[in-house]
Amino acid sequence: MSTPRPLRPGPVVCVGETMAALAPEPLGPLDAADLLRVDIAGAESNVALYLADHGIPARWVSALGDDPFGRRVRERVAAGGVDISGVRTDPDRPTGLLLKDPGRNGTSVHYHRRGSAASALTPELLDDPTVADAALLHLSGITPALSSGCHALVERALRPDRSYCVSFDVNHRPALWTGRSAADVLRPLADRADIVLVGLDEAQDLWGDALTDPRAVRDLLPGPRILVVKDGARAATAFVGPDAHSVSALTVRVVEPVGAGDAFAAGFLSGLLRQLSVERSLRLGHLTAASALRVAADHGPLPDPAVMATLLDADEATWRAATIDSPLR
Repeated sequence: MSTPRPLRPGPVVCVGETMAALAPEPLGPLDAADLLRVDIAGAESNVALYLADHGIPARWVSALGDDPFGRRVRERVAAGGVDISGVRTDPDRPTGLLLKDPGRNGTSVHYHRRGSAASALTPELLDDPTVADAALLHLSGITPALSSGCHALVERALRPDRSYCVSFDVNHRPALWTGRSAADVLRPLADRADIVLVGLDEAQDLWGDALTDPRAVRDLLPGPRILVVKDGARAATAFVGPDAHSVSALTVRVVEPVGAGDAFAAGFLSGLLRQLSVERSLRLGHLTAASALRVAADHGPLPDPAVMATLLDADEATWRAATIDSPLR
């Protein structure tokens, strides 16, 4: 079990790469597209944007190329109310690029991020004043896959003598781990964080099919003070120490699943930071994930505030029967 670190005053600082993202317009297989829509995509900036939507001070720290895509990413993240004062401009490396392919069997992605500005980040980033005052540092398993320097950054962020809390979303991206064992890297990193989020299917892909339920994942990762295991459209279970708290997922009309995990993480963390109960924090995670599931982009508007307020305090039967399929407002 990691040493408990109380949340101190300050922002949530999200560190990681954000890319320009190209997707077919209208949605359909990439090889049949005539038009591509330019958006942005990044797990950590997604979390920062949703935190800001919830009124939580959030800062995104990264690096971008001195190019049009880099300027677009800056503008989009800043427009969402996120502090970007810690974003560096690298004159020698490009902004990463992602291509979405919403094919007939689900969405796949194609990365063009090798040698990107963010892949050149190193542990010294953690000495920057924009990181040092973090109440909570949010990282994901994408970052250590980008380069040895990025891996070292995450290792240092998780050192035992840190003063800040660390939340870590495992976020396994197999395409980034060619020739390396993601399982061997991500397990010890996750086990040193204070708060960890992982999908049950993701854990099975990484560490074996023997992980048949959330409790088995907890046994594998005993270190985090809080471990959240997401079981797709069924439920999410949060372990606080040995105690388990499970909340069913909402019924949502899904347009595009990409980005829902980041939205869930932001909603759950927002609940904790607002000192909600674990169950209500899980509900807030599900409600926030609904906003990503119902749009083609990674980031969408939150459900109606009145709906959110009602469902956060609803009885179990009302929650289980809830359907988020009305137009977002």
